[in-house]
Amino acid sequence: MSKKQIYKPKPISGFPEWLPEERLIEQQWLDHIRKTFEAYGFTSIETPCVEELDVLLAKGETDKEIYTLTRLQAEDGDDKDARLGLHFDQTVPFARYTAQHFNDLTFPFKRYQMQKVWRGERPQLGRMREFLQCDIDVINVDHLPLHFDAEIPAIIYEILSGLDIGRVQIKVSNRKILNGWLESLGLFSEDMKAIIFRTIDRLSKEEFMPLISGMREALEKHEDNNSLDAEYITDSVTDFINIARNDYSSFEELEDKLRSTKNIDTSNVIFNEGIKELSFVLDHLSHLPEGAVVADLSIVRGLDYYTGTVYETNLLDIPEFTSSVCSGGRYDDLAGSYINKHLPGVGISIGFSRLFDVLRHNGYIKTAARCPTDVLVVLPSEDQRTQSMETARALRGRGFNVETYHAPQKIGKQIAYAEKKGISYVWFPDLGEVKNMATGEQTAAKVETWQK
Repeated sequence: MSKKQIYKPKPISGFPEWLPEERLIEQQWLDHIRKTFEAYGFTSIETPCVEELDVLLAKGETDKEIYTLTRLQAEDGDDKDARLGLHFDQTVPFARYTAQHFNDLTFPFKRYQMQKVWRGERPQLGRMREFLQCDIDVINVDHLPLHFDAEIPAIIYEILSGLDIGRVQIKVSNRKILNGWLESLGLFSEDMKAIIFRTIDRLSKEEFMPLISGMREALEKHEDNNSLDAEYITDSVTDFINIARNDYSSFEELEDKLRSTKNIDTSNVIFNEGIKELSFVLDHLSHLPEGAVVADLSIVRGLDYYTGTVYETNLLDIPEFTSSVCSGGRYDDLAGSYINKHLPGVGISIGFSRLFDVLRHNGYIKTAARCPTDVLVVLPSEDQRTQSMETARALRGRGFNVETYHAPQKIGKQIAYAEKKGISYVWFPDLGEVKNMATGEQTAAKVETWQK
């Protein structure tokens, strides 16, 4: 007889999976997030894991490493080129969804989406190829009131502060401020602006001087550079960064510093729109604790579709989590690639798997039970199986999570099973008693009236 071939299982890099006790905490957190989203009137949608490549690339996101979908065994006549790709975020599918179902939706359309996404990342702690994101967005026809820009971070603060992970700080900015600043210097090319935005977005991750030098070289070589002084632009952007990185007692002090900068025309319409919008958002978040929300003009977000308010969020008491745990912002017309309507929106995304992985790895997630069971009903003997099953059914009918032990083994073994799984109570149907596993106390109890 041939020897049975055994495949030794091993983890797939970048595709996480948790143990039962970790998964239990993950589900509790997701329930908390879902409940908070719905408390503010957001409704759940789910889109397919795949989108047509034309949809995924509609906003020029060519720098994303998209996983494509092809058949392993293509039949004659099949198109050999991939037509579908796994979505790399949920904003693009949401835009397509809104355009496709436009006539069936009620606007402003407030949706939340909690799904996995896929990116061809280089796997490392907190950086995965398959991960879960929790997104909220509001989208409207023609005009989206600015108060939604303040509601979004308020929701995020409520969620994160309810997870017992320490102090949360949401950094808010508005891209119009830098946009107007650059236009006051004579820089109007959107492509050249994008170089600057992406450079500033990378400053927290890479060294300052090499990035700034690379930005200047890119501006000098850009085809839209018609006699602009790249060195002057670079120096002015450096001034902006230095102003943005300082601490200020108030937003008004920051605004005064910007307006007093030499050679900058702060009468620029876009610049002043950004100042006004950011001031509005900060005012409408003043009910949150001191330090929970701060203005930080170095937050610009590198993605081209953001046009106004932008957010990043930090966990102040967890030094291992150095970058933003959730981010987002306002976009003027993300769905415009799919429908002849003007649909502005604002949204934010919690990088849930990344957050959970870093906290789990560094011991901030305290697990206990390995299952959701409240009560284990013991099976004293096979003859008493009916009694044990009836007891379990009665307790479930009262809302408890209950399992019945599977075999009439020694009572000590059944209790050890409950202890190993972190089950809080053990019920003895033949005695009419229940044991509290935390205290060791065993007392008389009736199925009809017992409470945990």
